[in-house]
Amino acid sequence: MSTPIEKIRLLLDAFDKASVRIHTLGRWEVWRDGEDVPSKAWGRDKTIQLFQYLVTARDRHGLHKEQIIDRIWEDSEQKGGDRDFKVALHGINKILEPQRATRSEPKYILRQGLTYQLNQKELWIDAQAFEAFVAIGNEYLVSDTAAAQLAYRHAISLHQGMYLPNRMYEDWSSEERERLQVLALAAYVTLAESLVEVNPMESVRLTQLALKIDPSWEDAYRIQMSAFSAKGNRPAAIKAFNQCKKVLDEEYGIDPLPETERLMASILER
Repeated sequence: MSTPIEKIRLLLDAFDKASVRIHTLGRWEVWRDGEDVPSKAWGRDKTIQLFQYLVTARDRHGLHKEQIIDRIWEDSEQKGGDRDFKVALHGINKILEPQRATRSEPKYILRQGLTYQLNQKELWIDAQAFEAFVAIGNEYLVSDTAAAQLAYRHAISLHQGMYLPNRMYEDWSSEERERLQVLALAAYVTLAESLVEVNPMESVRLTQLALKIDPSWEDAYRIQMSAFSAKGNRPAAIKAFNQCKKVLDEEYGIDPLPETERLMASILER
């Protein structure tokens, strides 16, 4: 059975070994054999969009061609959509495998009948690695706190911003974007909470980063309050509470949770 440190090393090794690396968090980049694939190499934007859609739907085994066309070329007639799909797929395969022999099966995009999916074992995707690091952190938070903290730090280092920022108005990307954002917020605040007693100012820094993602994330304010209180800075703790109260009122017209109110009361009593 692998230790958490071994699991972390395996994830880091996967980055080093992958010939194709895909960055989706905060930016869109594809690296092949250590070189960034330039934007102009993709040609048509629909080629990029098809690849991004396959990356987004990487855990859905066997996407039917018509389903893909409906999501990306929804305004096209069937014949036009089918032609555009073939052109875009050819473009992806040519970029990922420029030296592939004619009529040989693609290595990275697997086809079975009329269904397509990524060969995830042959690719490194930052969003996938990010999620795997978070999972390790969650699994070992109680049994091996130091390893869990390390895993969270690796996850946070990968989270450079929102998922596929150039597709933020595409419906097919929104669910994955929201899911990864929640995971990122949880990683920030869980790591911050684990450090309140030993390194309160690092907890504050991490919660500030979380609040840049979502200014209304109440857990982050509570951890800030606890961290400032641990440093003996009661005015800063009060300020964090007041900011929390203001944001929640402006955004949702609600008050802080009872547990946030109780924490504030206990800080005032000290």
